[in-house]
Amino acid sequence: MIRVVNRVLLALIGLVLLCAGGLVLAQGVRWPVPSWWPYGGPHDVLLSRVNRLRWREDGWWWPAVIAALAVVVVLALWWLLAQLRRSRLAEVLVDTGDGEGALLRGHALEHVLASEAESLDGVARARVRLTGRRGAPSARVRMLLDAHAAPGEALRRLVHEALAHARDSANLKALPAQVRLRAAKHRAERVS
Repeated sequence: MIRVVNRVLLALIGLVLLCAGGLVLAQGVRWPVPSWWPYGGPHDVLLSRVNRLRWREDGWWWPAVIAALAVVVVLALWWLLAQLRRSRLAEVLVDTGDGEGALLRGHALEHVLASEAESLDGVARARVRLTGRRGAPSARVRMLLDAHAAPGEALRRLVHEALAHARDSANLKALPAQVRLRAAKHRAERVS
C-alpha cells in the first residue's frame, strides 16, 4: 500500500510543481499567463500587504490556515516515517547450486511460514515479517497462543519445524528469528 501512496503523492506533487514552473517560465519570457496567476512581475511577493490584511477582520481565517498547514506538516512527517520504516524484505535470493540463483518473493515465504506456524498446536494466529538482506534474511514472528498452550513447546516446534522448513526450502545457511509470544485473552473458568 505504501508504494501506491508514494506514487500517487509524488505524481501529484510533480504535477503541481511542473505547472507552477511552467507558469513562472512563461511569465519570465513574457508569454501570456492565466488571469488568476498572482504574479505580474519580478518584484511581486508571495503575500502582499493587501492579501495579508484582507482577512484580518475574520477571526476564523488565520487559525484555519495555520490548522491546514499543521495538517500538511503532520502528513508529511507521517509519510517520511513510513519511508524509514519500510524494512520488509521484498525478495530472498535462493542458491540453486548452479552458480545462478533464483529469487523468491519475500511475501510468499512470509505467508507460507505464517501458515505453517498457525498449523502448530496451541497457536491461534501468527504473523511473519522478513527483514535483512536478500542473501541473509531474518524473520520476525509474532504468535498469538491459545489459552492453554505451552509457550515452550510452541516455540520449540516453531524453530524445529516451521523455521527449519523455510530455511531448507530456500536453501539458506541460517534463518535467525525474533519471536514474540502473546497469550489470547480468555474468560476465567469456573470450577465447581
